Amino acid sequence: MGGEHGHSHGHHDGAQASRAFRWSIALNSGLTALQLLIGFAFGSLALIGDALHNLGDVVGLVLGWGADRLSRQPARGRFTYGYGRSTQMASLINGLLIFAAGVVVVVEAIQRLSHPVPLVAAPVAWAAAAGILINFVSARLFGHDHHHDLNQRAAVLHLLTDAAVSVAVLFSAVIVGLTGWLWLDAVTAMGVGGAVIWSAVGLLREAIALNLDAAPRGVDLGAVETLLRQLPGVHAIEELHVWGLSTSRTALTAHLQVDPAALASQQLSRDDLLGRARQQLADLGIRKCTLQLEAGNISSTSPGRG
Repeated sequence: MGGEHGHSHGHHDGAQASRAFRWSIALNSGLTALQLLIGFAFGSLALIGDALHNLGDVVGLVLGWGADRLSRQPARGRFTYGYGRSTQMASLINGLLIFAAGVVVVVEAIQRLSHPVPLVAAPVAWAAAAGILINFVSARLFGHDHHHDLNQRAAVLHLLTDAAVSVAVLFSAVIVGLTGWLWLDAVTAMGVGGAVIWSAVGLLREAIALNLDAAPRGVDLGAVETLLRQLPGVHAIEELHVWGLSTSRTALTAHLQVDPAALASQQLSRDDLLGRARQQLADLGIRKCTLQLEAGNISSTSPGRG
C-alpha cells in the first residue's frame, strides 16, 4: 500500500510539474510577443529588453520541461541510472541564462544613462503590468513543492526575476511619464540587473556542485552518518557516498562494519538491519541506497528501492 501511495504521489508531482511548465511556456510566449509588439510600436527599448528577458524565460522553461520529462523515463541501455542528470544540466544552463540576462540589463542601463530613450508611458506601463501578472501566475503554477527540485526552482526563479524586471519597467514608465526623469529608468534597471546576477550566482553554485556529485544541499551528511552509526550492531562506516541522481532524487552507498554478536543479542537479522536502515534513510529524503554489511568473511549487499 505504501509503494502504491508513493507511486501515485510521484505521478501527481510529475503531472503538476508538466502542467506548470506547459502553461508557463504558453503564457510567456504570448507575453513576449505582446511586449515586442508594443515595444517596437511605441519606441520603448526598456520594454523590448523585458521582452528579450521573457524570451530567455521561454527558452529556459523549454529546457527545464524537457529535462523534467527525461528525468522520469526508466533506465535503459547504457543509461543505467536513467536520465535524472538532465535536470541538473538544465539547471546549470538556466543559471547561465539568468546570469547573462542580468549582465545584459546592467550593460543596457549603463548605456542608457548617457543616451536616454523617450518613453510612451501608458502602453509600456500596461505591458509591464501584464508581465508582472503573467510571471507571478506562472510561478504559482509550480506550487509549494518546487523547492525540492532544483530544476523547477530554476524555472520559478526565471519567472520571479522577470516579474521583478517588469516591476522596474512599470515603476520607471509611471514616474518618467509624470516627471520626465529618463535617467530613472536606467538606474532602476541597474538595480534589477544586479539582483538578477546575485540570484543567478547562487543557482549556478548549487547546479555546479550537483554536477560534480556533491551531496544535495538539503541532505545533512552529519545526520546521515549519525543515523548509520546508531543502527544496532554497526561499529564503523566506510566508503560513505551521497549524491544526486537528479535535482529531486538522492542516492547513497556505504559499507557498514557490523558486529554479528550484537545483532544476535537483539534478535535482528542482516535483512532486518538493512530494512531499518532503508526506512530511516528514506525519512531523510534518501530513497535510493546500496548498503554492504561486512563482518569478517560475512557480507551481504542489498540495493535500496528507489
